[in-house]
Amino acid sequence: QVHLVESGGGSVRSGGTHVLSCSNSGDRYTSYCVAWFRQAPGKEREGIAANCRNGDLKYADSVKDRFMISQDYAKNTIWLRMNNLKPEDTNKYYCAASHDYITTVSLREDDFAHWGQGTQVTVSS
Repeated sequence: QVHLVESGGGSVRSGGTHVLSCSNSGDRYTSYCVAWFRQAPGKEREGIAANCRNGDLKYADSVKDRFMISQDYAKNTIWLRMNNLKPEDTNKYYCAASHDYITTVSLREDDFAHWGQGTQVTVSS
């Protein structure tokens, strides 16, 4: 069974940079695409960054030009580099790996089969 675990959450100052990591401590996943989602209390989970093994990328407008997703498929590891952080980036962040039949970059929750437990990032002004 795939077991994704996020790390790197914490408190950051507005304008700062922070990197989240996601590793797999279970069976290897063979997903073609991976992504990061985030969710604030009382709000729906939002897909913010996705990356597929062919290099395709997709970002939500809210993070475009500030966040960067990357992955090392051989190591089953995913990263999210967050630049110029804003207080509204305060969320719980989740990594995800897609269903095996997904071959197109996507930020739809339904396209993802494996999820981490989430890590909190708090941005103070």
